[in-house]
Amino acid sequence: MLFIPLPFVVALLLAIRFVVLLRNQESGNRPFLALIGLCILQSIVVGLRWGYDLTALRYVLPVLAAAVPPLVLASFRSLIQPDRADMPWLNGLPPLVVMALLLFAPYLIDVALVVIFVGYAAILLRLATAGPDGLEEARFDGAAGAHKALLIAAGALCLSASFDIAVMLDFEWSRGENVPMMVSNANLLSLFLLGLTATVAARARALPASPGEAEQDPSADERDRDVLERVDRLLATQNLFRDENLTLARLARRAGVPARQISGAINRLAGKNVSQYINDFRIAEACRLLRETDMPVTAAMFESGFQTKSNFNREFRRVTTQSPANWRADNRAPSLAGG
Repeated sequence: MLFIPLPFVVALLLAIRFVVLLRNQESGNRPFLALIGLCILQSIVVGLRWGYDLTALRYVLPVLAAAVPPLVLASFRSLIQPDRADMPWLNGLPPLVVMALLLFAPYLIDVALVVIFVGYAAILLRLATAGPDGLEEARFDGAAGAHKALLIAAGALCLSASFDIAVMLDFEWSRGENVPMMVSNANLLSLFLLGLTATVAARARALPASPGEAEQDPSADERDRDVLERVDRLLATQNLFRDENLTLARLARRAGVPARQISGAINRLAGKNVSQYINDFRIAEACRLLRETDMPVTAAMFESGFQTKSNFNREFRRVTTQSPANWRADNRAPSLAGG
């Protein structure tokens, strides 16, 4: 019987997600596509190394592993305004450091990988402290999911670090007898989680802005109330909330107000994050459509600016405490209800 290592199965599952994402998303998701591609490559190499005992690949695996955390960070930084990223060239150092250690101090590679994984996990967690509003280039409809994906990605890096520690201890205690099982099975959980989070976060990225959406000079001293009134006026008069690709960065450009100032004003005055605030407008529009028209629930969802049923149902329940169908039944316009 043909032996198919588990890493090959993981690589196949990730490859399917890669193809779907490549067909349905824009070029702005290249960092996430690269991350999924790297996870596929690493899974294949792990399968060849431990499934078919190709020992020469032991020099490749540490370099591939060291390249994963920087690419995870670069991927999620693509959901933040580019001018907020600091010294991105540093992300190229971990693989170079590991290659140097392969030549001069191979006994330090495992320790270096643990430091790299934990260090980048800490950076991701620092990015996550800003909440969904910190992902300014993510659509409001997907910002919450992308933020959860960011947290899971940080956890996956910590999980990889724990596996590396377990490998070191196994070499110390039992001369590496359990290493093939740990590396070819347990560590794949981290790669699969990273592939899934990359898919979720990539889908939250907005399409490129239209040419007419130019930067404006922001007013640094706008008061919260003025900022909120400006945002409300923009949303109400131009129905901007219907744009499924609306992001905090794009809203800031249209309003001529810094993104952080909009986020702070909404946080302080409305007591919620920007995604929830925008979704309140969307749910209000969905309720109007459900009450006044015969439009199907799915059509009302798309018309009000949502892209996925899960987000729509979750936000609808948050605002109304009911499902869309139940809300429509209880609030149907008399003329339509009678018909």
